[in-house]
Amino acid sequence: MTSDSRARSGATTTAGTQAGTSELATIEIAKDYLNFSAGHFTLFSATDRENLHGHNWRVACEVTTPVGPGGLCFDYARLKRLLEEICEELDEKVLLPGNSPWLRIEQGEDLLLAHYADERIPFLHRDVLVLDIRNITVEELAGWILERVRTHPNLAGEDIRRLVIRVSSGTNQWAGREWQSA
Repeated sequence: MTSDSRARSGATTTAGTQAGTSELATIEIAKDYLNFSAGHFTLFSATDRENLHGHNWRVACEVTTPVGPGGLCFDYARLKRLLEEICEELDEKVLLPGNSPWLRIEQGEDLLLAHYADERIPFLHRDVLVLDIRNITVEELAGWILERVRTHPNLAGEDIRRLVIRVSSGTNQWAGREWQSA
């Protein structure tokens, strides 16, 4: 495969032919089932926020790792299953940021209350997922998913050199977060 045809196919490889060098490949995973439907509102400041609305969010992943002696990086079906599980966890929820400087979450007996400026926004507990992030945006969700994937025990021991998670909230509107090994 020439470098031009590798670029067109979406696969990239850095090959070493001398002893002691490694061959790296980047695999992109962007399956149709890596999506979730969730409600949210973006907080712009202490006094300005969007109305509650929803998106059909999409998730994609790139992973760079050495190609093993058998011509395979690793069994990345495990990575696809993990991404699918994360999407299922987020699906059909209202997502709220647990670390926002402008939103306070109160866990009541019957309801979860989101306090914003002079508003008290009630939700049923079962409908809400409070995430350990500052805002519900594509860039924050990409970072949250990246950390979940990067630290998951099912991928421990894999020689992952680079990991990118991208999240979309609509057609041609993506944000990505990246991690690289030291």
